[in-house]
Amino acid sequence: MKKPANTLRNMILAMVITAGFSAIILSLSHIITEEPIKKAQDAKKLEAIQAVLPPDYDNNPYQDRITLSGSNIELYPARQGSKITSVAMKTYSDNAFSGRLELIVGFLLNGTITDYKVISHKETPGLGSKITEEKFARQLRGFNIEKQNLKVRQDNGDIDAVTSATISSRAVLDAIRRAYDSYNKFNTLGN
Repeated sequence: MKKPANTLRNMILAMVITAGFSAIILSLSHIITEEPIKKAQDAKKLEAIQAVLPPDYDNNPYQDRITLSGSNIELYPARQGSKITSVAMKTYSDNAFSGRLELIVGFLLNGTITDYKVISHKETPGLGSKITEEKFARQLRGFNIEKQNLKVRQDNGDIDAVTSATISSRAVLDAIRRAYDSYNKFNTLGN
């Protein structure tokens, strides 16, 4: 069999065929993995919601979620009967050291933080990633935003920043403040 000549046309044809097959494979991979990835993200949110809310609710806060208008913040009301007892909120900060940080934070209706769980971050392992550890989270449990100053001590607040990760610590507090302010705005509008 005669070997085809190395012409520009043959090289372009080979590249087009290779690119076409690659595009098909990538498209199929996206279609196959899209639903499992969404389910895994939803499961992570649900797990975080359950972790930050007190156990005294009888609804499914995730199914009752509300996206607050004008923001990317989701509110998950925890009800006992028809009465809301606490809320969890998916919030974010774009002020983290390595980009966007997302978390779920729980509040009692009087402004007390029940807990928070980071669901997405790109902080430096061993430094900024310590915002996910118990030592930092412990000081926020029971913290009342109405009565205490939700800032790091370097900014005259009541929270000890993670050592060598003040920016990451501030980002967590920024996300929590954003959620709380959005909840108050939503609540005062009578919703």
